[in-house]
This record gives sequence, structure tokens and C-alpha cells, in this order.
Amino acid sequence: MTTAFSLAPLFRSSVGFDRFNDLFETALRNEPGSTYPPYNVEKHGDDQYRIVVAAAGFQEEDLDLQVEKGVLTISGGKRDATEGVTFLHQGIAQRAFKLSFRLADHIEIKAADLRNGLLNIDLLRIVPEEAKAKRIPINGTQKPALQH
Repeated sequence: MTTAFSLAPLFRSSVGFDRFNDLFETALRNEPGSTYPPYNVEKHGDDQYRIVVAAAGFQEEDLDLQVEKGVLTISGGKRDATEGVTFLHQGIAQRAFKLSFRLADHIEIKAADLRNGLLNIDLLRIVPEEAKAKRIPINGTQKPALQH
């Protein structure tokens, strides 16, 4: 049984939400997301967020954070094996990983900190003045219509 789901009704009365539409389409593709390493996405107020990644066994130089075109990518590389060490059991994975998070408009990375095996990435929504709501006065004079 196939279920067809159309987003057309959502976008009939919207303008400029192409990126939002792409986000929905990506989510609806039902692609399996990465589950390693485990992570939390937390909200700490109206405009404050934090991503916490369990990065046990990784050091700062093993991790890389990048933001490009509104996507935060967190990657961790596997370190070379320690010479002279033979693991009888290796339960701490330390395998390479890559996590990606699509950021909403006006979200900025404020800080990143690795402490006690947890990578904390603090994010803040900073809405510029020109993007905030403003009242539009209605004048009684006729103005020419917009030309195409």
C-alpha cells in the first residue's frame, strides 16, 4: 500500500519557502539517519539551543565542525592505534562519524566545548532588525500599482 502525500496545500499561500519545502521532502524520503554517535538536541530558551554529542574517546584534534550553506557538519576521525597496545576487548568505538544538522535562518554557532566525553555546541538565533516584524502604515493616497 503506497501512501501519496502532497505538500501543495501548505505552500499555496506562502512565498519564498523553497528551502522549507526541501526540508519536508528530505524528511519524507524516510532515509535512515546516523545513530552513531548518540546526540541530543536541546532548547534552552526561546532563541538558545545546544547540540550535545557523545564523543567518548575523541580529543579536540579528532573532531571537526563546519557550517556551509546552512548545514552544520560534525565529523570525527579515528585516531591511529596506540603502538604496543593489544585490545583484549574494545568497547569504545572511536570509529569515524559524520553528523549533519540543517540550521534554520539566523542560527549562529556561539561556542563549542569538549568536556567529559561530551561535545557541546551552543547555538543562538539572532534575528536582524530588518527581519523582525514591523507595522506597515496604510496611507489614504493612491500609489501606482507595481509594474511587472
